[in-house]
Amino acid sequence: MRNREHLLFAATTLLLLAGLALSAAGGPAAELWIIATALGLIASTRTLIAAARRREAGVDVIAWLALAGALWIGEPLAGAVIAVMLASGALLEARAAERARRALTALVSRAPRTARRETPAGVTEVPVAAVRAGDHLVVGAGEILPVDGRLAGPAVLDESALTGEPVPAEHRAGEDVRSGVVNAGQALRMTATATAENSTYAGLVRLVEQAQAQSAPFVRIADRVAVAFVPLTLLLAGLAWALAGDPARAVAVLVVATPCPLLLAAPIAVMSGISRAARAGVVVKGGGALESLAAGRVVLFDKTGTLTAGRPVLTDVVVPVAGPVDASEALRLAASLDQSSAHILASALVTAARDRDLRLVTPRQVRERHGHGIEGVAGDRRVRLGKAEAVVAGRMPTWMRHARRRAALDGSLTVFATVDDEPAAVFLLEDPVRPQAPRMIRALRAAGMARLVLLTGDHVEAAEAVGRIVGVDAVHADCDPGEKLARVRAEQRHAPTIMVGDGINDAPALAAAGVGVALAARGATASSEAADVVLIVDRVDALADAILTARRCRRIAWWAVTAGMGMSLAAMIVAAAGYLSPVAGALLQEGIDVAAIAIALTALVPGRSHTVRLPDADVTTLRRLYAEHQDVRAVVEQVRTVADALDRPPYDLRPAQALLDDLEARLLAHERAEEAELLPIMARALGGVEATSALSRTHAEIEHQVGRLRREVRDLGSEAEPEDATDVRRLLYGLYAILRLHNAQEEEGIFSLAPEPTRS
Repeated sequence: MRNREHLLFAATTLLLLAGLALSAAGGPAAELWIIATALGLIASTRTLIAAARRREAGVDVIAWLALAGALWIGEPLAGAVIAVMLASGALLEARAAERARRALTALVSRAPRTARRETPAGVTEVPVAAVRAGDHLVVGAGEILPVDGRLAGPAVLDESALTGEPVPAEHRAGEDVRSGVVNAGQALRMTATATAENSTYAGLVRLVEQAQAQSAPFVRIADRVAVAFVPLTLLLAGLAWALAGDPARAVAVLVVATPCPLLLAAPIAVMSGISRAARAGVVVKGGGALESLAAGRVVLFDKTGTLTAGRPVLTDVVVPVAGPVDASEALRLAASLDQSSAHILASALVTAARDRDLRLVTPRQVRERHGHGIEGVAGDRRVRLGKAEAVVAGRMPTWMRHARRRAALDGSLTVFATVDDEPAAVFLLEDPVRPQAPRMIRALRAAGMARLVLLTGDHVEAAEAVGRIVGVDAVHADCDPGEKLARVRAEQRHAPTIMVGDGINDAPALAAAGVGVALAARGATASSEAADVVLIVDRVDALADAILTARRCRRIAWWAVTAGMGMSLAAMIVAAAGYLSPVAGALLQEGIDVAAIAIALTALVPGRSHTVRLPDADVTTLRRLYAEHQDVRAVVEQVRTVADALDRPPYDLRPAQALLDDLEARLLAHERAEEAELLPIMARALGGVEATSALSRTHAEIEHQVGRLRREVRDLGSEAEPEDATDVRRLLYGLYAILRLHNAQEEEGIFSLAPEPTRS
């Protein structure tokens, strides 16, 4: 297709220039110009026939009439200029489309072809299609991960092909990784969790194919204007001919009305938008999807995996005062057993244990009952994990009931554990809100979104908690796929909608919305197939950037069309009055085209963005401080655990004394490092010290509260009276609330600005 456009441009340009040279030498030039005009007429006829087959109204008929009119009145030079103008326009449009396709197909060209599989006989190279879930694979340094899998050890991966993030990301053993990323460290071992066909890269290939297929019959803004512009042009040309009695005036009107600003400027702007979105990790499936994204006024979000991380994380380990094991040992035994389970909560416990550098052992005699729990032997201890009724025999101990009630109040998940048939621990897990989500919601409001809605199948309490944190306008909980679909249709009746989701159950709602947006960073699903826009980076705030890009490109497209057609209308009036010959009109129209295209090309210039770009040095500092931030989470949760233990006699304050030592040695040292290093980064990124004043004040308050607690515990000694214990508990709970809020503010306000590998 592009070769045909190159040939047409080369042929018409050479014929025009050769004719001009012959004319200057006094030779016969008309024949060459007639041939050039005829080539343009043939190309224009093909375009009209193709549009008629698609049942699309267009403005190409004006160009066809201008070419035919130039031949009819004996103005072959004007016809040749118009032919060159149309050929150059078609070439520019093809190049703009090719540029967008290159940004998308860059993903496809890197698709892995083979994998190295570990077998009893050694490592063998096999076609990637032969890999099955459960296969053990080896990936050498610099090689591409062939399928989705789970790491057997730590790894450093270059994820720039998928996320655009240039800094390699460090991953821990047990983490899920995606096909298509590059091993930037030593050789790694992994267990395949999907076949090549069902892995991330294959899903992205399908998405690219969809995007290319849907962007071929390009939705032109020009077609909306054509209905009014074509009759106006024909009427003005007819009046000029009728009043002056000179058909040349009609042809001059048609020449300057040749709608290249409509045919080229709008598509170039929109294709530039698609290309820019692709570079930011957002696949937009065609010009129509980009326009629908720009037109959206109501955004509906799924909760799990969209506004939340979609992966439970361990928040606390509750153990009795005199239990069979302490919290660390309980986690080590549970994680050792859960290495044999594919359950999502098992993965969370294993990851938490490895984060704490606990030494796991290979379990024996493992037996798992899906939906109830798992049991087996870890080391020399028999461990049972699962639901309370499946794990604990007889009446549940008081401390376990307290832990269950705490989980219910916090909206947390629970895993109960016994060691050697004795109640040993309760693991509390939660699906945290994505740190970028509140900032993204605020950015959407600033961009003019009228309504933001949360749709989820989760229960009301958890849904409303997330809704309050991120700041949506309405929350609809307990929704099955059919109810989500009904909600989307109801909103669509009032304003254009954007539906954002990541699961199979979101696919019907995504298809019904004005534009569906799927998160596919962790693998393509039915939601990716149903969506019009796909985020291939694991950051929901990429949606805000995509909407800003779409709106800017649509605005530039209309500017280009309005300016170009405004100048064309003025030229049409001048031509109708007899002040422009067909040749002069053709040259003037060429200048108008260049001006309109220049406006459209400004879409390639970076515009306003929600994402804050940080220098590499700042990213490195953020990663170090975030690692410390994660490390002190256990200390924060210990504050509540110690407070809970003071609810009954004896009121032993020795755990509080040990906690204070930890708070001063670890937590306060970390807060001081953040004050010195983190807050200056935040001030530079967000435009001044006022953005950091609240966090700085909280740092001071934390230090003050720890000091108060230290004085209180020091004065009381190792054991307290009931009233004194109440005072200590009050201080502990107050400190816990401040620390939890402060950590959430830091994650939202500054750590969310860093590339995704900074967070787990």
